[in-house]
Amino acid sequence: MVILFNKPYRVLCQFTDPEGRPTLADWIPVPGIYPAGRLDFDSEGLLVLTDDGALQARIANPRFGLEKTYWVQVEGIPDETALRRLGTGVPLDGRRTRPASAALIEPPTRLWPRDPPIRYRKTVPDSWVEIRLKEGRNRQVRRMTAAVGHPALRLIRSRVGPWDLGDLAPGQWREVPSPSIPAGSR
Repeated sequence: MVILFNKPYRVLCQFTDPEGRPTLADWIPVPGIYPAGRLDFDSEGLLVLTDDGALQARIANPRFGLEKTYWVQVEGIPDETALRRLGTGVPLDGRRTRPASAALIEPPTRLWPRDPPIRYRKTVPDSWVEIRLKEGRNRQVRRMTAAVGHPALRLIRSRVGPWDLGDLAPGQWREVPSPSIPAGSR
């Protein structure tokens, strides 16, 4: 079984929390499934859940090279140098991130309002960057954009391998067929 979930802002990617914060259990009443990878509490977007341990490993483990796509609203407007640095890798914790792709994009058309909204500053413009990567270190995308001088204001995962958000609204989920994911697939 594979479930695609549009994780809302400020929801934990687990089914329990001793601190009482919102979790997946508040949204998905399906027993025996587990997230294949994580999204931070303050990130939004596509989360894949499954009851298949081997599939979960293929999705979450970077050695299988499954690409993940993120839309990142950042402070400022990254120039070509910043985008190239994101693409070639930036040092995090003494190790360079794997090559990725990074490009300025128009604000995504299928966005939903975030509650609370991001902070806007009259004197600092913001822009959107699409980042595609094949690894998933702790808070990696946020740390990468900050490392090139453009802190993330909002982060939405739009795609994981063959799956994308489609028309899922925040908090909505749907079951999809379980594909065979070869190593290195998009």
